[in-house]
Amino acid sequence: MSNVAAALNAIKRGPQGPQVGAFFDFDGTLIEGYSALVYLKKRLREGDMGLVELFNTLRTPFRQDVDEAAFAELFSEFAKTLAGNTEDDVRAMWFGLFHSSIASSMFFEGYELVRAHLRAGHTVAIASSATKYQIEALAEEYGIEHILATELEVKRGVLNGNLCGQPLWGVNKATAVSKFAKTKKIKLSQSYGYANGREDIAFLTVTAKPHMVNPHPELRKHGIANAWPELQFAPRKRASIKAVAGTVGAYSAMAATMFAGMAYNKLYKEPRRAADMVGSIGTELGLAIAGIKVNIVNEHKLWEHRPAVFILNHQSKLDFFLFYNIIRRELTGVVKKEAENVPIIGPFLKMAEMSFLDRSNSKRAIEALQPAVDRLRRGLSVAISPEGTRSYTPRVGEFKKGAFHIARQAGVPIIPVVIRNAGELMWREDNAMRAGTVDICVLDAIDVCAWPEDSLAENIAKVRQQFVDTLENWPQPVGAVASESSLTLKAVGDAKSTS
Repeated sequence: MSNVAAALNAIKRGPQGPQVGAFFDFDGTLIEGYSALVYLKKRLREGDMGLVELFNTLRTPFRQDVDEAAFAELFSEFAKTLAGNTEDDVRAMWFGLFHSSIASSMFFEGYELVRAHLRAGHTVAIASSATKYQIEALAEEYGIEHILATELEVKRGVLNGNLCGQPLWGVNKATAVSKFAKTKKIKLSQSYGYANGREDIAFLTVTAKPHMVNPHPELRKHGIANAWPELQFAPRKRASIKAVAGTVGAYSAMAATMFAGMAYNKLYKEPRRAADMVGSIGTELGLAIAGIKVNIVNEHKLWEHRPAVFILNHQSKLDFFLFYNIIRRELTGVVKKEAENVPIIGPFLKMAEMSFLDRSNSKRAIEALQPAVDRLRRGLSVAISPEGTRSYTPRVGEFKKGAFHIARQAGVPIIPVVIRNAGELMWREDNAMRAGTVDICVLDAIDVCAWPEDSLAENIAKVRQQFVDTLENWPQPVGAVASESSLTLKAVGDAKSTS
């Protein structure tokens, strides 16, 4: 069992309830590196930062003499760069930086630990010397309600460049955690702490269950002396040469198979057989070259009801390989319109009878779904992500109604396919596939035709919750427990027989 797996197991077996706190550092613990660097790069690109300021800022984490007073002085300079901006503008800027850059550096192991604490009913908080504006987007994605951060003065909605109190650095962070715990009636004698820096020793010491995360040497030395467990999170930003080579090989194999499929279709005029060949052979070869394996729970449910609308949670560009690989034949789908003009891929998607969705035009989007209904009636299955776009984290986004309308009009069931960790191998904006295993769970088919029209939104929300519940409590591959949802075909059939 890995150190992270052991930590997750300990949370599950340990005390439950809101009286237990779980306090996470931000920079270096929940994300790799420093969020402030993203802001510095932005200022450099826009010509708002000089080299002297850059040098002084970058050397701060490596200085040995940074105490609470020295860090407060340094942080004051950072606060001045935000002076004159409205709080709404600063918040919007950091949300934008999160989506464009910071999200790519999040540690998935940290996400798993946060979710484990939330499942246990613990009071989860991020405690950081950063500002709340840097943290809020990630906290929202993770479902974390509480943020303990360095406060900036705001006058009439505008930041004035001053600090409000002391930065949460060193002892100040430990004090803030203790005060928060007292206010929320949290028992620090049962609480958890997670951090990576030497300045976090005081903070970790106030918790009963401190954990070092990819620790600084001084923190590791102190932690070993006090028998603190160490957690190693895998780096996110840097793709290895092996991963880059595997990705090039995977795309090359897929492109070659697409060429072969289109050549076959040109000779024999059998587009469906050609598309099935690409979906089966091309994806199998591509995933193998990239070193990606697929474990499927309830694989037999992929074949019990055809045609059907397969719905998948969408985390990665890798998902295209995955859904073609597991569904294999007599499959089409709904893809974004931009893909129509991509070399090689666009012509293949047209041959495979994909529906191209213009997400910028709701009227055209509805019109684009009608061909999918027609193809379902011809016996083809359709794959679609009801989230509409790839998510930044493993969190399941809100479901749109399109997939469910398609299934109802065609008179076919919905089959939920839950993908657990594709985003770990290839993040939303990543271009490299990392070797590993993707877990997939196929849930019971759902007879959406039996839904009353006025309960559509409610039932769609229940289907989304099935995805959330499956991700939170992943079933065992052998003897997996069938879904107990009242939405399943069996339940619908029982209801009909008793009516």
